[in-house]
Amino acid sequence: MTAFQDRTALITGSSRGIGRALALTLARGGGSVVVNYKKNAELAEQVRKEITQLGGRAVTVAADMEQPEEIERLFAVAAQEFGTLDYFVCNAAASSFKNIMDLKPHHLDRSYAMNMRSFVLGAQQAVRLMPDGGRIVALSSYGSIRAYPTYANLGAAKAAIESWVRYMAVEFAGRGINVNAVNGGIIETESSGYFYDVPGMAPLSGVLPLIPKQRMGTAQEVADVIAFLLSPAAEYVTGQTLVVDGGLSIVSPPFSRDLSGPLA
Repeated sequence: MTAFQDRTALITGSSRGIGRALALTLARGGGSVVVNYKKNAELAEQVRKEITQLGGRAVTVAADMEQPEEIERLFAVAAQEFGTLDYFVCNAAASSFKNIMDLKPHHLDRSYAMNMRSFVLGAQQAVRLMPDGGRIVALSSYGSIRAYPTYANLGAAKAAIESWVRYMAVEFAGRGINVNAVNGGIIETESSGYFYDVPGMAPLSGVLPLIPKQRMGTAQEVADVIAFLLSPAAEYVTGQTLVVDGGLSIVSPPFSRDLSGPLA
């Protein structure tokens, strides 16, 4: 496990969930990590300690990805601590889960700033710190390609991110930088818990049987796919969106569970 030896990653939202799982995965491979968080310094410090215990090096940086000046400061700290970057993973995300008719202008503005704008501004900063090439990966979700209740605000932003990935892949290829996205399905994290806790939301117990794998994915399973895209094995992969959803996005009615008789 030395694929990330002497490599440095900046992962937004890496104090928990997929970001944390990826940070520890890279540390096991010899990598160093800039651990970004918004508010919970204690969680971020726990991740930093775990990375250190695994033999890696890490620094924690509080930065609100909605704020351009804080994005600049985040990358300035990364440059001060490590000099250059090899990987930028745009993982932090947030939005409001409401029906379209209930969305207010500030819901739209904040979702744009937190998800799409932060990715573009972060990528600009990252490229400047990748003189010898590198990798950029953005986290998307299956709401970017499928429509389901209350997810329009975030799903549209994720679709835009996947489009930005394609444009960046072309523009940055000459710099030796690969740009890809990972589109996650229903993953067992605090974020999915928050979504399914929206009052009136369909219960998760009725959704999971519709997934071919019939379970939620794990943060580690998504982190492993991101790690692949960062690894030398993915050198010829750029401008792509890899789907990690247990088959959720490839099924449609009639569903297997609805069959009867000789087909069941």
